[in-house]
Amino acid sequence: MPYEAVKGSQALSSGERRRLMATYIILSRFSPEAFGEPKDFKKLASTVSAKIKRECPGVTWKSSFATLGRFDAVDIVESDDLKQVEKAAMIIRAHGHSTTETLVATPWKEFLKML
Repeated sequence: MPYEAVKGSQALSSGERRRLMATYIILSRFSPEAFGEPKDFKKLASTVSAKIKRECPGVTWKSSFATLGRFDAVDIVESDDLKQVEKAAMIIRAHGHSTTETLVATPWKEFLKML
């Protein structure tokens, strides 16, 4: 779990833990062998998305972006289970024929509060 499951000296209930969702950014770079034609990417993306939804129910997709530059796609997800985020990234790698880099993200206002 990305956040410690205690508040003071008390353990958090499962309901409280669910509210402690962490935000992750998954950066992906597609392999040139991933698809022959750009239009073929739609099917590949749909297949990968369905597999992640099925196998990683604790991961909630917030946004996805196609990008220019070092990475081809940026996905923003939330989860209280790091292992499921790791599994989602591995599914993208294996079935999406991509390399990935996953970052944990702190909302800016929360980051400033802790300083």
